[in-house]
Amino acid sequence: MLRVENVKVPFDGTYVLNECDFEVREGEIVVLLGSSGCGKSTLLRTVAGLENPESGKIWWGTQEMTEVPPHKRGFGLMFQNHALFPHRNVGENIDFGLQILRMTGIERQERVDELLSMVDLDGFQNRKIGSLSGGEAQRVALARSLAPKPRLLMLDEPMASLDRALRDRLLADISELLRELKQAAIYVTHDHDEAFFIADRIAVMHNGKIEQIGTPSEVWSNPSSEESARSMGHENFIELDNSGRCEIGQLGSSSGIVLIREDGLSIVPEETGIKGEVISAVFRSGITLVKIRVGKIELSTSIQGSMKVSEIVNLKISDSAVVALS
Repeated sequence: MLRVENVKVPFDGTYVLNECDFEVREGEIVVLLGSSGCGKSTLLRTVAGLENPESGKIWWGTQEMTEVPPHKRGFGLMFQNHALFPHRNVGENIDFGLQILRMTGIERQERVDELLSMVDLDGFQNRKIGSLSGGEAQRVALARSLAPKPRLLMLDEPMASLDRALRDRLLADISELLRELKQAAIYVTHDHDEAFFIADRIAVMHNGKIEQIGTPSEVWSNPSSEESARSMGHENFIELDNSGRCEIGQLGSSSGIVLIREDGLSIVPEETGIKGEVISAVFRSGITLVKIRVGKIELSTSIQGSMKVSEIVNLKISDSAVVALS
């Protein structure tokens, strides 16, 4: 099990990581989620040993790893840009990760064949790297990272360069493979859809800190701050006056920002006392994404079926969907 305790990393007079704490349990996939510049890749590099923390400790079980060189940590790292060797073929790229192990040539070849089968690239051993598609190159990079059987696999924005359709297919394959191998992993992304798809737990980062950590359901349902909520794709942020009111009605007891979760905002046929005008309706993947204006407030939700722009609708908000944010 990986444990990171109070890690701080400075850069140019400020802390890019500030007292970060989290753990990765056996066979667990933890996603570091946040916008660009929040510190998630720096945290990954620090765990890998490529950045030195000013303070704090990194543990694997009972063994402190903070001062252990990267190549002795037993961790694997898969980069966003693949980092494959163009002068080596596919098999040689995967074999590179095995050369530090005491394996015979036959054992290494058997491991290469096994890995290519795992990532659905049987017969690709002699293919040149330049002949691969983006998805194929990512599969080779994954196979190379898994080759030495790392106790922890780290993936840094592995889908960033792929189109959406290919990204969805490859993400499903990676998720299935990591769970089949019971592989502990840290997965870095700024894409909340990726995070919800693959994570056992999500650590939401902002300004070098982990703001909250929990299961996808936990962090989605109860984000700890506006920044966390935005990282997870929420849109309905409402500013309340001193009495806790807004144009929609009473949503709190004092001033502040609240979130209305999209899953608790419904368009209903009956009168509710809250009316709004549909200002956009976009059909996507079997649902209609709807934006509604109530006074000066814009709200987003989704429905089954169609909706016309300029239509006046009744809105219902469940009490549990209103979340006070810090």
